[in-house]
Amino acid sequence: MSSIAPVKQPYYLGIDGGGSKCQVVLTDASATVLGKGLGGPANPLRGMELTTQSILDATYQALEQAALPASVIGSLTVGAGLAGVNIPKYHQLFSTWQHPFAALHLTSDLHAACIGAHQGRDGAVIICGTGSCGLAAVKGQVLEVGGHGFPYGDSGSGAWFGLQLLQRVLRSKDGLLAPTRMTELLQQALGITDTVALATHFMHASATEYARLAPLVFDAAEQQDVQALQIIAEGASHVNAIAKRLLVLEPPAITLIGGLAPKLIPYLDTHIRALLVPACQPPEFGAIWFAKTADQRAGSSTVINSHAGISPYILET
Repeated sequence: MSSIAPVKQPYYLGIDGGGSKCQVVLTDASATVLGKGLGGPANPLRGMELTTQSILDATYQALEQAALPASVIGSLTVGAGLAGVNIPKYHQLFSTWQHPFAALHLTSDLHAACIGAHQGRDGAVIICGTGSCGLAAVKGQVLEVGGHGFPYGDSGSGAWFGLQLLQRVLRSKDGLLAPTRMTELLQQALGITDTVALATHFMHASATEYARLAPLVFDAAEQQDVQALQIIAEGASHVNAIAKRLLVLEPPAITLIGGLAPKLIPYLDTHIRALLVPACQPPEFGAIWFAKTADQRAGSSTVINSHAGISPYILET
């Protein structure tokens, strides 16, 4: 007698895909978690082959953890929140994928994060991680702010904080700014003291590498370093600006997510802090909610400020 668990309907798969990893969760109709999986990058900007393989790898892990046969993949109703699909070109590119699922409902990772944070209720979310961006979803309207990428965007993000630190350290070492505690912290972290060597080290640095420097700014600020405090004040101002823009839709609550969020909250405006609530669920659960409500949602959402006027949030296949 086979030990493989029988196939039961329906099953739901939620996907949270970003530039560094892909997390999935598998549930039954009652939202009981059956399995989870972790794959590589799942941002179409990194390539469709890599994105789809990451999704499949994570999906098969979740099925295996749930003791379900691989063939169940063909009966899954999938919600996918992916980075990059807010850009129409990549949204369209992903729509050509001949996926193996019963149904695929695609939205942006930020939208899925907002849905999960507020369990489908009206609200807003601001990501303060390596990058920065915000989204509000209220009464069928969706407003997205930022998310344009580093270094020309993502102000107030971890990458932005790291770049500000490096710029001030270099200027301080050249005698153009007053000494700063950030110089010593950076040199200790990298084991580099020479000015030219510091600049060379970051010549081809990624946003992730800059973001790793962000905690040093807050370490220096705790020691009352004036320049570190100035950077934090400017970064908080950027996040405040995102929040104020999202408040155009009058969301009843805002959730800050990302590694930098806890450090920034004390520096935000009082009226913004008063609206902050913790996330109810992670983005992959928001993606499942998005898939479950596809029929109710079809044709009812209005996207504000989307690229080229094209909604990046709904793709039913």
